[in-house]
Amino acid sequence: MTTAPARPGHQPPHQIADAHRADAETALEVLLDSALEPIVDMVLTRRDGRYEALAHDGRVAFRRTDRGFEVLESEGHDPLADQATDKFSPLQAELDHKHPHRRANAYPHAYEQVAQLFDAPAAPDLCVIHSAAHNWADQGGHLGEHGSIGIVQARAPMVLAGKGVQRLGVVPKSARLVDVAPTIAELLGCAPRADGTYLAGQDGRVLNEAIDRSERPGHVVGFLFDGTNANVMYDMVARGELPNVARLIDMGIAFGHGAMSSLPTVTLANHTSILTGTHPGHHGILHNAWYDRARGEQVITNSSATWPWCMQHLAPGVETVHDAVRRTWPDAFTASVNEPCDSGAGYSTFDFFRRGDVPPIPRSPEGLPHTTERFVRPSKDYSWSSVVDHMGVDQAVGILSGRYRDESYPLPRFMWCNFTLTDSAMHEGGPHSEIAAASLRDSDGRLGEILAALERAGVVDDCAFVLVADHGMEETDPSCTGDWDVALRDAGIKFRDEGYGFLYFGVS
Repeated sequence: MTTAPARPGHQPPHQIADAHRADAETALEVLLDSALEPIVDMVLTRRDGRYEALAHDGRVAFRRTDRGFEVLESEGHDPLADQATDKFSPLQAELDHKHPHRRANAYPHAYEQVAQLFDAPAAPDLCVIHSAAHNWADQGGHLGEHGSIGIVQARAPMVLAGKGVQRLGVVPKSARLVDVAPTIAELLGCAPRADGTYLAGQDGRVLNEAIDRSERPGHVVGFLFDGTNANVMYDMVARGELPNVARLIDMGIAFGHGAMSSLPTVTLANHTSILTGTHPGHHGILHNAWYDRARGEQVITNSSATWPWCMQHLAPGVETVHDAVRRTWPDAFTASVNEPCDSGAGYSTFDFFRRGDVPPIPRSPEGLPHTTERFVRPSKDYSWSSVVDHMGVDQAVGILSGRYRDESYPLPRFMWCNFTLTDSAMHEGGPHSEIAAASLRDSDGRLGEILAALERAGVVDDCAFVLVADHGMEETDPSCTGDWDVALRDAGIKFRDEGYGFLYFGVS
């Protein structure tokens, strides 16, 4: 959508308060100095009722109108000029253009991306977008990174398959992650709301080009491979390395140019966007961490300590797919496996944690199925994520068999399964590494276990499937390090930098 719809809990959009303008202007001078050009791609803000993107060699200001967005002024090289969704695809095109400079990069749906962020009252005063090359070594960075709206970091894979889906294979098209929830609701036949949408505050659209309305599935099962580079996954499918993902693509459609995540392209913001059909600036889970001025407190959502309770920050009235299903069929059972965005689910992994009843955790990943021993031993993150994802399969297979932990379950109308290993591996080695490839092979095997459970339950042919990631992953340049916070502090500015890139002034 190009205009801000009426939505639950709507408040006036954020812009820099007069008391903080001097600090913001000084910060812009520091951030746009040539010394920081290697690590700062651009800075985004909302001032005087208009949105701005400012870079070292140009800037653009724009506003919403009834018909979309209008550019008010542009100077130098417009940092948002290229909003193509097909750039650096397929994989070889990405490999030929590693670490693209902003003048060569693309920023899909950029006007909408910027505007939705600053619709949130708790939005930052400035949002710093790091360069494609920037390795956050000073902040514990990795060889693979995300967070930017540059196309490689924004591009997630997306596959729709099974009953009710057109069998088109890989197509040269793109979508957005906010399109996932309304498309699932349409596939299932959920009752639309009075305004024709499926979810309160919905920003996404139904992907009608993917739907076969001659048949409707009785169940939808979704898989999320966290932090997966779309080009890498599709290339491995083409080379026969991911047979279960290939099976899904053969049963439906894969968006070859990916599904674009929302700003910021990080985990909790986009997990929530996927399952609500709503941008972060509208659903309230702004980042993995942000600052709430109204409460005067830091909010952290993406940590093992906060995952079970992170949905308490969801904006009032925002709905998930689970809510839409149960609004249509009050007795319907839905399941959320290893997924923090679990509002409305009949079964949720994190319900156990909220009750203090943690499911059994294997002491070691060694010997577990679909686990690459080569990386389990030296990598703590690979080891832990392998255990977590194995637990997820155990839960999903148990629920689909009708019994898990001595409790009986009906077949879920909607089930969502989150896998974490791909994100850990692609961060650690970069998306083009062997550890990244191993994580996809392991995850493909786990996906296969769930498909096999559906076959044993006799419902696989009555299912539609969704496979996505929450964002892409881009290989960084290990030599491109640095921290803009140091330069800001040296300038004497009082600020907070949350999630790395969300700057709030007048607080510390």
